[in-house]
Amino acid sequence: MKAFKPHLQKLPSYPYQKSEAPIKLDQNESPYDLPLELKKRVLQRLQELDFNRYPDLHAEEVRQRLAAFLDWPAEGLVVAPGSNLLIQILAQAAEQVLDTAPSFPHYAFSARVAATPYRAIPLGADFALPLEALLEALEAGPGVLFLPNPHAPTARLFSEGEVRCLAKKAAQTGWLLVLDEAYHQFAGTDSLPLARTNPHVALLRTFSKAWGLGGIRAGYLVAAPEVCRVVQNFVPPFGLPAHTAQVLLTVLESPTYVQNIVQTLVAEREKLLRALQTHPTWQAYPSQTNFILLRTPDAEAAYQGLLRQGILVRRQDRYPGLEGCIRVSVGTPEENQRFLQAAFALAEVPHA
Repeated sequence: MKAFKPHLQKLPSYPYQKSEAPIKLDQNESPYDLPLELKKRVLQRLQELDFNRYPDLHAEEVRQRLAAFLDWPAEGLVVAPGSNLLIQILAQAAEQVLDTAPSFPHYAFSARVAATPYRAIPLGADFALPLEALLEALEAGPGVLFLPNPHAPTARLFSEGEVRCLAKKAAQTGWLLVLDEAYHQFAGTDSLPLARTNPHVALLRTFSKAWGLGGIRAGYLVAAPEVCRVVQNFVPPFGLPAHTAQVLLTVLESPTYVQNIVQTLVAEREKLLRALQTHPTWQAYPSQTNFILLRTPDAEAAYQGLLRQGILVRRQDRYPGLEGCIRVSVGTPEENQRFLQAAFALAEVPHA
């Protein structure tokens, strides 16, 4: 096929293959659905919606509600059907993309689709932020630096001092530091104050994790208005579906349910970490997210062994520095107990 740009011909697809299992712990989703009362309010809104009419041009009503929720100007927000689309747009618009390795694969994938120059700096020991190397790379600019914090797929939280150091350097060299805060609720962190004082800092956030709306597909960018004007031009007109908007308006009216879910998942995460510290052959890394990274002697054997017991996790061993690693999402207490029993059974060690 000669109709497409040559660099797209051999580009591999995004690395995900769907599998099924009774206990699904592979995609860092919330194990808790939207509360029934809020679902009823969504359905009432949908009944009153004119399906024959286009939605807002640029999700104006959702942006206004989100602006009030965040105490952030609406012109500094872009709402899209998933933060992955915003990542793709930022990579397409960027002069170059800087990343860490390992990292969320959609940064690299988006840069390669857009034929944007891409470079990744390896993480240090125990997945430490390679601060000096990143600062040096920011001298060769400008461009976009993607930094998930808490980090994916390692679940590590980088310090506020390190992030501020990168933000200061980005302002000096003309880069845009994009902090992907998909998991920030689980760490209790918030980079809005930093973004308020530095227009070279932008935040990516999602409704898929703590909000429990992975099936809705909605995310947003918080940034300086001049950044949002560029990004918004890449989002197709009427890009946020009307039914998605109604779900978002409903949850933004009643956001308190999120805090209870986050508290439950953080408590379950800590229980899992304590239990996994006694596993004879697996190493559990500290986590500030809703998932745990585990290093095993054999990722394929661990993955298949858990799957045989009805538990689906995610292999991570194909990424640099993650040899033998699998990733498990924090589930319900019952799901987590089943996972622990299966994990210790694989080592032939009983677990209470």
